[in-house]
Amino acid sequence: MKLYKISLFMLSAALLSTACNDIDEQVPEGGTLTREQNQESVAAVPERADASFNGMFSMMGRPHACWPTGGNANRADDFGFISSALSQDLEGADMSLPNSNYNWFSTCSELSTRNANYANPYMRYRIPYNQIGMANEVIGTYPEDTTDSLAINRIAQARAIRAFDYMSLAPYFAFGIDRAADELCVPILREGVDYTNNPRATVREVWEYIVEDLNYAVDHLEFGVRTSKDRVDKNVALALRARANLCLGNYADAAKDADAAMTGYTPATIAEVSKPAFCNLEDHNWIWGINITTELANIDGAPTASSWIGSFSGDGYAAYINPAFINVLLYNKISPTDVRHGWWLDEEAQSPILEGLSWTNPKTGEVATGNEIPGFVTDDKCAWIPYTSVKFGQKSGVGSTVDNNDFPLIRVEEMVLIKAEGLLKSGNEAEARNVLESFVKTYRDPSYTASQRNLGLADEIWFQRRVELWGEGFFTMDAKRLNKNIVRFHGEGTSNFPDAFQFNVAADDPWLNMRFPSTELDNNYGVVDNRGGEIPVAGQNANLLDGVTD
Repeated sequence: MKLYKISLFMLSAALLSTACNDIDEQVPEGGTLTREQNQESVAAVPERADASFNGMFSMMGRPHACWPTGGNANRADDFGFISSALSQDLEGADMSLPNSNYNWFSTCSELSTRNANYANPYMRYRIPYNQIGMANEVIGTYPEDTTDSLAINRIAQARAIRAFDYMSLAPYFAFGIDRAADELCVPILREGVDYTNNPRATVREVWEYIVEDLNYAVDHLEFGVRTSKDRVDKNVALALRARANLCLGNYADAAKDADAAMTGYTPATIAEVSKPAFCNLEDHNWIWGINITTELANIDGAPTASSWIGSFSGDGYAAYINPAFINVLLYNKISPTDVRHGWWLDEEAQSPILEGLSWTNPKTGEVATGNEIPGFVTDDKCAWIPYTSVKFGQKSGVGSTVDNNDFPLIRVEEMVLIKAEGLLKSGNEAEARNVLESFVKTYRDPSYTASQRNLGLADEIWFQRRVELWGEGFFTMDAKRLNKNIVRFHGEGTSNFPDAFQFNVAADDPWLNMRFPSTELDNNYGVVDNRGGEIPVAGQNANLLDGVTD
């Protein structure tokens, strides 16, 4: 386990230089520029506005986003929001990495991430707040009553980003609004707040703030008007509001927003996902994603999504020694007629989606093809274990050492599943079933029926989310909002999780709520930490069920 010893002030002053690159910053006492000071600085240096806006997006998947310099600058688990997404899935029931000295995310799998002095929870707290500070700076660059179209567009994008960041915090530091509306969540960084004494807002207050931002973004953005799919347009804002409404229990609104967010997008076809995919921002089913440029991928020692969940990298942890794999409990529920059954190796370490692929050993010239690839061993690739993920392709080619896989933040498939859940839970079961069956039969499994697993429709939709969105960071948020137990095993010999990670956690266990980093507790005297629960131990709660893998 890696410890950090670095001081964090949760102030926008700590991030202004990141947002503005080489532009000198004159940060006032108190640590943040006021709106008036922001506008004065932009008037003096017009390039500042562009730098602030671009900086707001640059850290999403940037290697070493949390520690650009210093003793932790080359951490292999520090690569922006993607690190958080991977952590959120590894804390759940469906995804694991081997329990080895090379597993930088072992703290997630063992749920020791509640330690206030560990690096992983520190990153997951600091990176969203850094980006919130950048968004606040962008918003503060312009007069509140501006009528300039470019300014309004940038403000709307910044408010959507700010909402996204609070949504990257709220579900993990508190339970959902249905059971914890008046309990404490996370601090809100409002203009003029005393950052040394900024208490946690309630769950209700944080979600109201999120929705207020998203309403503004939806009202002031247009469909398909942006320079790149790593920026925000109306589709993105609607999709984020659909997620928020799902978390808030506003199910009819969630379905409506999800349907609107799909404007102009269609799911990936069976043929398109009959090979490793999910690594290219330009794919037609991606609404929003993180653009990992070749420049980012070439940062010395850069960790990226490719190196941790992309098994086809020639220079990554996954292929070399830490293959990410699915829990066999979930895998065994996937129909063999479903194309997604091949997104992971089977019990014999084989998959039909490897057909037509080849991996060349760069040192010997030896070539492995198709289902020879899992057992192929080179200096940079181990033999893959059963149930290893082959879902994510390698954008630059199988075995490439250029780890420039993009990362999906919103896919149209997620919106289909939100629409189905929203319809069901707002009283339209027949329509919800039709939406779900139409999607799966058309795009994943022609033999599908919603009743084939004998699950209730709500649990069947959750099953579909768990399979479709595996590795994209949704498990923990979903389990908490649905009040579901985290179930990794059903007793001895039932799971492929490493022994140390074989435990179940009850849905109401206070340990599921993140703790605040020690630096935040030391520097923000208004924060009271989460308490309760204990770190799980191997073998605990073997009797728990989740309604899907039972």
